[in-house]
Parts: sequence; C-alpha cells; structure tokens
Amino acid sequence: MATERITKKLTAEQLRQALDYDPETGIFRWRHRADVSPHINKRDAGKPAGWIARKSTGHMKLTFNGGSYFLNRLAWLYMTGEWPEFEVDHRDTDPSNNAWTNLRDVTHEQNMRNMRNRRTTLNGVPRLKGARFHKRTGRWQASIRHDGKSVYLGLFPTAEAAHAAYREAATRLHGDFARFA
Repeated sequence: MATERITKKLTAEQLRQALDYDPETGIFRWRHRADVSPHINKRDAGKPAGWIARKSTGHMKLTFNGGSYFLNRLAWLYMTGEWPEFEVDHRDTDPSNNAWTNLRDVTHEQNMRNMRNRRTTLNGVPRLKGARFHKRTGRWQASIRHDGKSVYLGLFPTAEAAHAAYREAATRLHGDFARFA
C-alpha cells in the first residue's frame, strides 16, 4: 500500500523529538526543535499540531518529515514505538478524539463494525441500523455483515422489530465492536 511506504519513513524517536502527545486529551503539540529556524519555533512551539483533513469524516492529519499522517496512527506510534499492524479505530466513533483510551488497533472488518449509521432518515422515516424496507413483502428485513458476507436475519412487521433482531445479532457476532446507531 503506497501510504504505508510513506508512513514507515517516520520513526517513534523522530516523532517524539518533534511533538509532544497528551494521551488524556489526544492532542499533539509542536516542541521547540533545534533542526528548524527560530522563526518556525516562535510560530509553532507549544501550539497544537494537525488539522481536520476530511470534513466529511473529521479525521485529523499532520504533514511532517516528508509525509502526511493521520494523528490516530501517530498516537499509536508515539505510545507503542511501533506502527499499528492494521487500522486504528476510534472506540467512540469520533475521528477527532485521539485520546489513547479511545484508540485500538483493529482489522478493517472490525473497524467497519464500529461505524455509525450513515443516514438518519430514509424518505422521512427514521433509519434504524440493520433494518430496511422489503417492498415485495411490505415488511422490514433485518440483515448484518459478518466475515465479509451479508447474513439474513428475517422479515419483521416493523422497523423496530427488525432493528431488535440486528441488535441481538450484532451483540452476539461483533461483541465490543457492535454499534447500534
């Protein structure tokens, strides 16, 4: 993966020399550095580092040492001394919350399980995760993704009943990664 190649250039030592990380707040701050001009130190030292890179998702990003990095991955490198093996998930689904207790190294599938529902309404009807209207039968179908496949959970008279079936299956199949809204 091309982004991994760029990411691997930065070491934990280089990161710690340039930035301080507060594990409780998840905020990175620039340190005073000997390798940059006094003007840059005066402008940046002590100030928060990074910006919201994708307005649609809210992930924080930082350009440093010839590469562009997501702050959740930098937090992992800073705290463990190693790049994450997979993806860094935000437990609370807030991509700007890079507090250490909110981060975990997970597979792509686990990360997808922890996603919020993309839509809050569907044609004016509140959208419930795992439930969709089945036009042919006039009932609500419940399904869930597991191991890369869609698992059919049944047809129900209401969206709430289909969502309840989804909640039960998500708890059983996804455990700590179950997300209901």
